[in-house]
Amino acid sequence: MKIVVLDGYTLNPGDLDWQGLQSLGECTIYDHTLANEVVARCQDAQIVLTNKTPLNEQTLSQLPQLAYIGVLATGTNVVDIACATRLGIHVTNIPAYGPDAVAQMVFAHILHHHQQVALHDQAVKAGQWSRNRDFCFTLSPLMSLKGLTLGVVGYGDIGQQVANLGVAFGMKVLVTSAKPKTELPPAIQWCERDTLLKQADIISLHCPLTVTTKYMINSDSLGLLKAGCLLVNTARGDLINEADLAKWLNQNNGFAAVDVLSTEPPSPDNPLLSATNITITPHIAWATLQARQNLLSIAVDNIKQFQQGNVVNCVNG
Repeated sequence: MKIVVLDGYTLNPGDLDWQGLQSLGECTIYDHTLANEVVARCQDAQIVLTNKTPLNEQTLSQLPQLAYIGVLATGTNVVDIACATRLGIHVTNIPAYGPDAVAQMVFAHILHHHQQVALHDQAVKAGQWSRNRDFCFTLSPLMSLKGLTLGVVGYGDIGQQVANLGVAFGMKVLVTSAKPKTELPPAIQWCERDTLLKQADIISLHCPLTVTTKYMINSDSLGLLKAGCLLVNTARGDLINEADLAKWLNQNNGFAAVDVLSTEPPSPDNPLLSATNITITPHIAWATLQARQNLLSIAVDNIKQFQQGNVVNCVNG
């Protein structure tokens, strides 16, 4: 089978080995593919892998040989699933390849906010410690996580990891989800979303982007948050109304730490880029070496199973 990878660079910028994939057929790997290049590059392919390169109805209708699309991520919104289904094209994804990596980034942001490591590192290197009369100094209040309330919105694989880390730090952990959770560890409590928003000192978003969750963080929900609350988003940018969040931040109501934005790369006029009280990382929570290797291994196994007539991790039947 002819295999085409449309945008392999973010998964493998050179530190992974494509050999497992290349052993499955005639394989062409592109670092990046523009929208107007997709049809020509995939014309004779039976298998196409994409991460963020869109495969819409107009494109899919021009690829008669295509039988399988592998999305190199968990979310599949880059593919017109309904069209693929009509055309008999199997679409697979990569579930749960790195929940530990994302949870780790959540706490990297939380600890960055509460310990201010970078701020003090910069001050020391600028000579402030050398000039100080005391053996230590602080530039901002340092806060222990123990005893704080962590609110986890969405309780899938990643949300569970984040909740467990919160427990390990001695935090009170509240979780909310589309359906109530009745069997939870003793230190974790389910509650309604508004209750969580009102009580949490730190809120971490881990729910999928749907019609009901889009812009779930807006002026109304932000109005429920405690003063000084830290909002963390490593899920999807459109869970947040960015204009509303920027206004809330600029009024010094609280803080935010995000790894995702509504458009990526962001437009220079995205209001969060110039907002106060926010830390932004460039969608890298998923991207540890180990998580990317696991993702690639699952993608290769998905194709092996497909070639053997057993479609796994299929999102369209």
